[in-house]
Amino acid sequence: MPHDEFPAGSVWLVGAGPGDPDLLTHKAQRLIKAADIVFHDALIGPDVLGLIPAATECVNVGKRSGRHSRDQRTIDLLLVAAARAGRRVVRLKGGDPSMFGRSAEEIKALRDAGIRVRVCPGITAASAAAASAGLSLSLRGIAREVRFVTAHSCNGEALDFDWQGLAAGKPTLAFYMGRAAAGEIARGLIAAGLDRATPVLIACDVSLPHERRLATRLDLLGVAVRAFAEDAPTLILIGDALRAEGEGARVRPEIPEVVHERS
Repeated sequence: MPHDEFPAGSVWLVGAGPGDPDLLTHKAQRLIKAADIVFHDALIGPDVLGLIPAATECVNVGKRSGRHSRDQRTIDLLLVAAARAGRRVVRLKGGDPSMFGRSAEEIKALRDAGIRVRVCPGITAASAAAASAGLSLSLRGIAREVRFVTAHSCNGEALDFDWQGLAAGKPTLAFYMGRAAAGEIARGLIAAGLDRATPVLIACDVSLPHERRLATRLDLLGVAVRAFAEDAPTLILIGDALRAEGEGARVRPEIPEVVHERS
């Protein structure tokens, strides 16, 4: 990799994609191999971590299910310190760094410290889940919008959503970190006028060999999501675009059936 693309004392925020190492971009792989130190999320799998050279320092700074190995302020300070020490720093984030990855906070901290920081995008879980199921997130004449929503709430607080706004126009909705709030999501959208039979696809461990998908309908979402472990990385897709038959699975508004991929 050219030194001017990754000079000493600089930082790249790199998207690791949904889990399958083959879904990393070529640029992401080149940056990982060129780094002196990699700070990675907890959900980065062993196959992706295996791309990091043995001589490269590897630091887990992930947060998972409320168990924080490092708070965000500490992560910011670690990135700044490593760059100031003249190291080539990769901050490896699951999916795409700009999709609910708190990249803005890290970028600001680095820029405030006078450190050069750039972003290498990655495939986000919603795109990978649709690909696995052979579906499109958008569909001409049916779903002209796709909305990405984080369902994570602090300290068990109720979700503060504009449910009417989310339901308007019948977009495809992608809820990240939505397992715990699944029942609340269903109730809010139904109360806002979304059909109870609206198709839903729940996906866990997207793109990995043990990926699981479950096809259900909106009014069964709260029950259906219990098929997945509480700490499993779970994505919820909702919308009429999911009625289309895909190559991998057909999403039907019926009683849920778990689909095991590549078992």
